[in-house]
Amino acid sequence: MDQEILNKAEDLIRRHTAHDAPAGAGPYCVLALIDAQGYPTASTVTPAKAAGLREITFCTGLASNKVGRIRECRRAAVCFNGAAHSITLVGDIEIVTDPAVKKEMWYVGLAHHFTGPEDPEYCVLRFRTKRFNLFVDWREVAGTL
Repeated sequence: MDQEILNKAEDLIRRHTAHDAPAGAGPYCVLALIDAQGYPTASTVTPAKAAGLREITFCTGLASNKVGRIRECRRAAVCFNGAAHSITLVGDIEIVTDPAVKKEMWYVGLAHHFTGPEDPEYCVLRFRTKRFNLFVDWREVAGTL
C-alpha cells in the first residue's frame, strides 16, 4: 500500500467537506445509490465532514429521494474528482437522526433548507468505506479498509 497516496487522498477529501473547504471552493462530490428498480443513481452532494477515507457524512432531508433509496439498499459509492485526482470509495451508508450527531454535522449552508439542527426533517447520512480506488499524482492505489 502506498501511504503517501493514501495521505494525499485523505487531505483532498477533507478539503472537499463543508467544514474544511476554503471559501468558494465548492465542496462537492458524487454519491451513488441503488434505486428501487436496482439501477445506480448519482447525485452531486456536499460532504459535511470526513474521517479520512473511513467515514464521510452528508446532510439531507428525511423525505429526500436519497433517504428513500438508502432505506431500500445501504450499498453506496462516493467519488471525489478534480483536475488531477479521482477518489472512489465503496461501502455502506446509514440514516442518522441522533440530535447530537445532527448538531455536530450542521454547517451554515444548511440554513437554506432547514430551520436548524433540531429540524425534524433534517438528517445525516453516514457513509463507511469498505474498499477504495485512488488516482492521485498520476498513481493508482486500490485496497480495502
